[in-house]
Amino acid sequence: MSKLHCAIVGGTGYTGGELLRILSYHPHAEVTQVTSRSRMGEYVHTLHPNLRGTRHGALTFIRPEDVQKTDVIFLCLPHGEASRQIDHWAGLAERVIDLSADFRLHDLGEYQVWYGEPHPAPHWVERFVYGLPELTRESLRAACYASGVGCNATATNLALLPLARSGLLDLSAPIIADVKVGSSEGGAESSPASHHPERSGAVRSYAPAGHRHSAEVNQMLRWTLDAHTTIPTVHMTVTSIEMVRGVLATVHVFLSRTVQEKDLWRAFRATYANEPFVRIVKSATGIFRLPEPKILAGSNWADVGFALSADGRKATLLCAIDNLVKGAAGSAVQCLNVMMGWDERAGLEFTGLHP
Repeated sequence: MSKLHCAIVGGTGYTGGELLRILSYHPHAEVTQVTSRSRMGEYVHTLHPNLRGTRHGALTFIRPEDVQKTDVIFLCLPHGEASRQIDHWAGLAERVIDLSADFRLHDLGEYQVWYGEPHPAPHWVERFVYGLPELTRESLRAACYASGVGCNATATNLALLPLARSGLLDLSAPIIADVKVGSSEGGAESSPASHHPERSGAVRSYAPAGHRHSAEVNQMLRWTLDAHTTIPTVHMTVTSIEMVRGVLATVHVFLSRTVQEKDLWRAFRATYANEPFVRIVKSATGIFRLPEPKILAGSNWADVGFALSADGRKATLLCAIDNLVKGAAGSAVQCLNVMMGWDERAGLEFTGLHP
């Protein structure tokens, strides 16, 4: 059976490179077109050297305007470009998966607050399904359009989801999300802040009083909690640390009643027992007793864990992911698998590295 043909629009960035890597080994899909204005005519492996010797590494970058009709288009464009061009790209493929933030938020007012302008294509927003299968799998099955996910939001949402579904959150208390991230979250383009002498060894809180990904956490809570419930206030702080890949979300929540550890185990197992890419990591022995992003590099796994205060009224929830995979390209391919009715693990079997 022939493979599904995919085009990647914007293939020079880290998420485009990760899509090329993942889809190189996908049993049902392959990339046949990849675009770049700055590297047009060059081999893909000149920019993504890990792909040297693979069929995708031997592709050459083409101009965006030269993309031909295909089965699926992945949009890896800077913020605002996908929404301004969506009519064009939707005319070239039956399915479009956008990895930017353009179609993540379904509340247009929230979009304007967090992104500073009215949405450029408001009539398209409801056609996109939020691309986190653990949250929207049933909607994705019938979808032709899927949005990207924020990596910080993904880690925070996966940490919070079991308690949001179980009714254990104190809805009158704030949620504090302290998110540590690697340098690749800043993208492939360099800046004075990412210059090695400035970046190396830094512990830099660049969003100390709120990050736009918190809007996706608010959206998850609205979808998960009772529609008539006032959702808790989410305070998210994001700090860059000495790491290239990875996100670790440490989320502090207050509980609706006094609980025991077994109640948290029950909530996490109820949510994640059948999820193909979420593991509960809470061990009494060994080095990796709680989620750790280092061992997830290159993988689509999300490791979640928790700790309970002595009085049973406060929980610390944790989730670790690779920001470029489960936080971006991996979730996009997982969405494609759901949309096509394939095994959700297809192309995503890489386990991560240790050490």
